[in-house]
Amino acid sequence: MRPVLPRLLALVIALIAAPAWPAEEMAPAEAVALLRGGGYILYFRHVATDFSQNDAKMTSFEDCATQRNLTDKGRADARAIGAAIRELGIPIGKVRASPFCRTIETADLAFGRAEPAAAGRGGPPQPENPDRYAALRRLLASPPARGTNDVIVSHGNPFHAVAGPPYLAEGEAAVVQPTGTGFRVITRIKGDEWAIAH
Repeated sequence: MRPVLPRLLALVIALIAAPAWPAEEMAPAEAVALLRGGGYILYFRHVATDFSQNDAKMTSFEDCATQRNLTDKGRADARAIGAAIRELGIPIGKVRASPFCRTIETADLAFGRAEPAAAGRGGPPQPENPDRYAALRRLLASPPARGTNDVIVSHGNPFHAVAGPPYLAEGEAAVVQPTGTGFRVITRIKGDEWAIAH
């Protein structure tokens, strides 16, 4: 029984240390003013997907035919988000994406590039892996290059696991302030709010 205690303790500490969402939401225009100065991480949940598809028979990250993929509306939304962010003058540094097709495609359509990053989705859910999202926590705690904002495009569950409720909607972004040792969620911005955040 003793070997189990350190794993349980690590899980409890991770849950206690998980930062909470802010008590009040910030207006999108206020968040954009912060982002123009750089220093933040935008964590996006991928845009709209076809829920008649699923990942149950997935063979590899490269085989999109066996995954849940973006809808045409989702693709249009990703392009619109990217265009609005460019028009708003928000400087973007690194763009990382979970290796699933829907997250890579969201990043490519919005930002023109994507570095596949397994850390964005977390490790396998196994008893010997009590903090499967440790690598994601490290990414969210790491400040971007001076004057830029990094982007992570991933899924709803990993962010919910490290930041708590509510779940991000498809296409929604959390604005995260990294501290080097942890992170703080500043606000969230829905996909259609970028276009009106002037």
